[in-house]
Amino acid sequence: MKNSNKSIQQYVSDFLDWIDVEKGLSSKTQENYSRFLKRFFVWLEEKKILDLKPHELTPEHIWEYRIYLARKTHSRRTATSLKKSTQNYYLIVLRSLLAYFVERNIPSLPPEKVKLARDKDDKEIRFLTLEQLEKLFFVPDISSPAGVRDRAILETFFSTGMRVSELVALNLDQVRSSLHLDSLELGIVGKGGRTRTVYFSKRVLSWIEKYLEMRGDFEEPLFINYRSPKTSSRRLSVKSIENLVKRYALRAGLPKNTTPHVLRHSFATDLLNKGVDIRILQEFLGHKSITATQIYTHVTSKKLREIHKKFHGTI
Repeated sequence: MKNSNKSIQQYVSDFLDWIDVEKGLSSKTQENYSRFLKRFFVWLEEKKILDLKPHELTPEHIWEYRIYLARKTHSRRTATSLKKSTQNYYLIVLRSLLAYFVERNIPSLPPEKVKLARDKDDKEIRFLTLEQLEKLFFVPDISSPAGVRDRAILETFFSTGMRVSELVALNLDQVRSSLHLDSLELGIVGKGGRTRTVYFSKRVLSWIEKYLEMRGDFEEPLFINYRSPKTSSRRLSVKSIENLVKRYALRAGLPKNTTPHVLRHSFATDLLNKGVDIRILQEFLGHKSITATQIYTHVTSKKLREIHKKFHGTI
């Protein structure tokens, strides 16, 4: 690959077209990306390096820019510094620009060199690798209806990224007519009454189909409790699903703190490893704010890239 003669700034228009066409980001998101990049170019201009080319960008530049953002205030009227989350907005967009250079074979700094600002209150994200998920999926005894149901539940969590409350609320009629399709796009109402689309893979639909064939009834809930009286609601509860995930995790030799939300984290981690833009991930997860989605940016680490390369496509 040859080094480019164009400055980084000269690529902005092409970059915005790329996130529109290739990433499918909304016009509003494109506006935000453009606005956040302007801050970077203001900084370059102040450093008198506005003509900096992609291959000339160094880790030292990134570090100095992070210091600049950390010390930046909202305006001249206030001494309030930018929040860590706000600083990360600027860094995430810069990282996306570097990802564009990679996609277009333009020599530049790797996106993972742009480290995000860490907050002391940042949560540690627990997730399972693809190898661990494979172990978990094979634990249920699929010779029984309850075992096939549980396999379908575990697969559904990883395919859709659903919250446990959203999975509990699924009804049979929502999926029954789509079981023979290659995929299913299903609209659900999530946290805060926000609607979003979740996606069932062909693999998940095949397990749900096997479960319904063994079940042999037409009760309203998609996942039913075989232990509850037939005279009462047989819909599985949030607590019962949390218990079954924990039980299967222990049998698979996985951490005892494995929960349905850990499977949701695993879904998000896998998508980011596959190159999904964080704004798209926000839509997949149904987050109201990008701030909630930022916690997943840990997946750019070298270790996880190696894990993805080794196990992707095996399940």
